[in-house]
Amino acid sequence: MATRPGATRPIPARRWARRGLPPPARRVSSGWWSPSCGGRRPCEFPTRSLRALVGAPSIPTKPLRGFAGAPGFGSGPRGVTAWRGKAAPGQREATVARGASRAAFRGAARLRLAGGRASRRACRKPREGNRAMNQLAAPVAASQPLSRAEHAAGMAAYQAAGEALAAEINNRGPLRLTADGQLHPDIQAAYWKHGYYIFEGVIDAAEVAALREDAQEMLARAPVGPEAKLDAQGRPALGIDYARLPYRFSKPLGDPWGGTTLLNGRHPAQMSQPVPDAGAPEHVVFLMYAMCQAMPSGLRLYGHPGLLAAAQSINGPDFVPFNDAIFVKQPGLGGSVAWHQDGVTHWNNPAWDEGIHGFNYQVQLYPTTPANGLWVIPGTHKRGKADIKGMVAANGGSEQLPGAVPLVCKAGDVTMVNRQTVHGSFANSSPDMRISLTFGFHRRRSVLGQRAALSIAETNAIYDAQRIFDRSAVIQVAIDARRQARPGEPVFHYQPFAGLEEEFRCTPEVFDRVIRDYNTKDLAI
Repeated sequence: MATRPGATRPIPARRWARRGLPPPARRVSSGWWSPSCGGRRPCEFPTRSLRALVGAPSIPTKPLRGFAGAPGFGSGPRGVTAWRGKAAPGQREATVARGASRAAFRGAARLRLAGGRASRRACRKPREGNRAMNQLAAPVAASQPLSRAEHAAGMAAYQAAGEALAAEINNRGPLRLTADGQLHPDIQAAYWKHGYYIFEGVIDAAEVAALREDAQEMLARAPVGPEAKLDAQGRPALGIDYARLPYRFSKPLGDPWGGTTLLNGRHPAQMSQPVPDAGAPEHVVFLMYAMCQAMPSGLRLYGHPGLLAAAQSINGPDFVPFNDAIFVKQPGLGGSVAWHQDGVTHWNNPAWDEGIHGFNYQVQLYPTTPANGLWVIPGTHKRGKADIKGMVAANGGSEQLPGAVPLVCKAGDVTMVNRQTVHGSFANSSPDMRISLTFGFHRRRSVLGQRAALSIAETNAIYDAQRIFDRSAVIQVAIDARRQARPGEPVFHYQPFAGLEEEFRCTPEVFDRVIRDYNTKDLAI
């Protein structure tokens, strides 16, 4: 026999079965809710969902109403207790204060708790539909999509928790190099420990302004839709003569990759897709490609001596490029990027290690916030291939995964994220613009001999030495483009092109030979 939590009289196991519920020993967390008939029935939700709010490190250090340690937590008649009686292993009592604090709890965990004090009177024949109320872990947005404003409000508590944890980790600082041009050992240690680092103030104000101007021009020259050939002013869109179209679109506040097989299926769980405000366009620019061809300032950025020195320190002096992409998150319109790990090639490699899939930089042209910025789960680069779909399921179906931190930046800051770190971003329901210039680098040995993957998988190409050399030549041309534009700045010496510098000066002829359609030779793994 089983005993109802908080009761003294045992309840036969068959009565649990009649209610369609497992006995308490198999239930992870139990409680009581009050249907309109006035009766009581047990309900359940996964312990992981509770722990995400009560025990996870992502809880704000400043107490929020409705969270552990806040006024009203465990306050008896003013709370709704999530489970009662003796705790099973791994359980913790969670009481949510009534009123607005319950809304905060629901927004952070995607749980819908019904009110009323706990009672020991069982409802012998529950009303039709009451069983559905037991599914407390189901996302709130499952049947009725959230509006943009509701999505923003529902993210507030989670964003505050993540920002507090990010401040506690404090994995950021200026880009410091040693006397021999290597990334400072303290920064390397912090990067390998957490799987990310934020370099502060790397790009000066003048360069940020030039990058913004070129990025905005590229955005203005975008076709008006996925199949269009003209931009909003009726001009031929930029890139219609490129070998690969330089724009990718999404629905406003949509998630174009989550839950699909695109990009080797690396985004297994779809994010919330709020309904945009009235008057939103049918499609918005989500990504822009080929920054080294389309943006003169983008080519110069690619040759930044400090960023290349850091890449050399992480991936070795023969490091090679990956690809580049510009993420565009327009205010109230920008889509999400579902939780994922970038790498897809080496998960079963006997030589697998924490750095085998390389890393990505993101150069921020505008301040980033928890609402529009990239989020990472620190340390996940060390654990192999993550079961992201399982992580979301264990979190009650909520995309607000515990332990994640937002990479909050100022304009000119640069993030460095290990491509095995679990990361993603939410729909930009905020009023703030985000444009992030993203480009990555690999170890040469991680790429040589591998088959094309991700956005170029359909080419079925093998990365031989010639392809690697051809794509790496973009780095050398970018170094010279930067040297010409900024003569007083130190010049990075790229080992694979030592002695070949004169052949790869940035001239119109070399631009046509090396830079034009360079992204058809990307090295994605």
